[in-house]
Amino acid sequence: MYYESELPSALKFDPFKAIVAPRPIGWIGTLNADGVPNLGPYSFFNAISTRPNLVAFSSEGYKHSTANAQNWREFTFSLVTHTLRHQMNATSAHLEDGANEFEVAGLEMGQSRIVKAPFVKASPAAFECKVVDSFELKGVDGESAGSFLTIGQVVAVHIDDAYIVDGRFDAERAQSIARCGYRNYATASTLWELERPDGPVVPV
Repeated sequence: MYYESELPSALKFDPFKAIVAPRPIGWIGTLNADGVPNLGPYSFFNAISTRPNLVAFSSEGYKHSTANAQNWREFTFSLVTHTLRHQMNATSAHLEDGANEFEVAGLEMGQSRIVKAPFVKASPAAFECKVVDSFELKGVDGESAGSFLTIGQVVAVHIDDAYIVDGRFDAERAQSIARCGYRNYATASTLWELERPDGPVVPV
């Protein structure tokens, strides 16, 4: 099968998100203009740099998380796990500005130390982030893609000590989840190592 801009009739749905998968979920915490907490999951999320540690999330449409992050120049990331999957899903609901998704999902807020936005206290790991850049994405034709990319630098890290094993964060124990295509998700339940032929034995 080959196609360019037109989806073949054999495909009922665009497979793009199923092919670029699994993707970590950015559970983004922000504050609205009135200081009300907001929490939303973004599957267009990833780490994009180390030294400094940078993460980015993309919003399809100008959503509350993007607007809030641009306004306050900060946000938090909370790791989504299998245990927290239903709460994460609850925060994906389309609610009016001013609705507190932490309360809607029955989640206790963790207190950040550097930024003002809260994070999910029950999450095994969370980042406090300062916005480095935030802008509208465009296609090759220069037209708006209707999506907005926000890049943040990690300025503080919170980790539950129960998930530190031999000096490493244990994602298998945390059972981190990722978004796949359609309505599918994956759980990090089996990890395996593959050493690089010319790299260090332990990742840095």
